[in-house]
This record gives sequence, structure tokens and C-alpha cells, in this order.
Amino acid sequence: MAGGTLVISREVNNHLYYEKRLEAAGFPDVTVTALEKDALYFLIRDLKPNILLLDARFLESCTPFLMGELKRMFPTTKMAAVSIGEYPADLAMYFIINGAYSYISTADGLDKFFDILAEIGRGRECVSPEVVERIALRREYPIPAGKITLKQKEVIRLICCGYRETEMADTLHISRKTLNNHKTQIFTALNVRNSVELITAAITLKIVNLDELNFHHKNFTVNPKPDKQPMRREKRGIGGNGKTVR
Repeated sequence: MAGGTLVISREVNNHLYYEKRLEAAGFPDVTVTALEKDALYFLIRDLKPNILLLDARFLESCTPFLMGELKRMFPTTKMAAVSIGEYPADLAMYFIINGAYSYISTADGLDKFFDILAEIGRGRECVSPEVVERIALRREYPIPAGKITLKQKEVIRLICCGYRETEMADTLHISRKTLNNHKTQIFTALNVRNSVELITAAITLKIVNLDELNFHHKNFTVNPKPDKQPMRREKRGIGGNGKTVR
């Protein structure tokens, strides 16, 4: 039957607790799942929930990107993000930017958390004050995460393989400027600050599989190159007794 509430969370041991607590707060027909990717999308299509609650730590720093993907695929579903515990406000604001109508956290106080959760169940938009403040600090409203393109996936794979910028540009037959534009868009979409965080995000989101990693560019060289050491020669001489001295 269409309708109801779908909760996406990895806290499998607490699923029954979530169901009871949310139903007591007024959420209808609660279903809790830890499914990912296609299995999750099939479940959403099957249930057609009116409200979707996404645990902020479901994919850790990548969860706001997942929110954007879900919102593009299911634009009529009301979606909110919920944080049980601390979650960086600069990441949390991207739930709202990427399409969530509400974001709340237990860090704002447990009693207040459940009161506001009930308001979300009645369709009210509720956003943590800290997140509102972080968005207000920006001179321009941040750009929502876009869909990762095939070319950007190729860039991500090469970064994960340790390719340098010149090697990536050469492999993809693009200029360094175009490559840097792709990298900027990728870092913004996935909310990462450097290549190390990007590698973690790419594996978490399964943009790159481990069997795709190949660390051998055609011009692969070790850098820095080892210093050339002159061969050590033993000093030889002839002792007074005619024997070789070392």
C-alpha cells in the first residue's frame, strides 16, 4: 500500500525501537531499512512513502549526496534528515541544499528532538538553528549537488589510482583547465576537501570498485628517484711483509 514512513538507517539493532517511537510520534506505517543503491530504490518505488527519514550517518560524510540522489529520483516524496548525535553543521546544511525539507539533531536536546520530530511528521519544515546559521553565513546560496557524470567518474577513478594531474589530462585527452573544472565540481558535489576524502567517498558510494584500481600509468616513474651512490671501493695496499693489506 502506498504511503507511510520509510526510515533509512544502519542502526539495525534499533530498528524496532525506531518504529515504535516514530509511530508514537504520529508517523504512519513506519518501515526501517538498511538497504543501499538499487535495492533501496526498488523498496522506495514499492512502498511509495509519503515521508522519508534519512539517518545522517548512513553514509557518513556522503549522506547529503545520497539525499540529493534520492530527491532527484523521487521528487514528490517529502524527505528529512535526522542526526542521532553530533554531525558537522557544514555537512548537515547540504541536506537542506540537496532537497531535504527538514534537518534535526539530538545535539539540540533529546526532549526537543522528539517534539520537533512530531512536527515533521505533520509536514512542518524544521531545520536545526545551527544549520540555518551556517547557510546564512554564505553570501550566495550554495549550489546543490549535481549527478556525477561519466567523465567525472573517470576523473574520480584516476584520482583513486593515484594519477597526477598531467597523467589524468593525458589519459582523458583533456586540458588541465578542463580537468580542474571537473575536480572542482566533484569536490563540491561530494562535499570533500581533498583527494584522500574523495577516495573514501568514492569507495563508500561505490563510484569506484576496488577491482577498477590500476596504479600503472604508461609513463610510470618513481618520484623522487633514488640518489646514485658511487660504488664503495676498498682501499688496498701492500704491507711491509709483502701481504695485501685491506
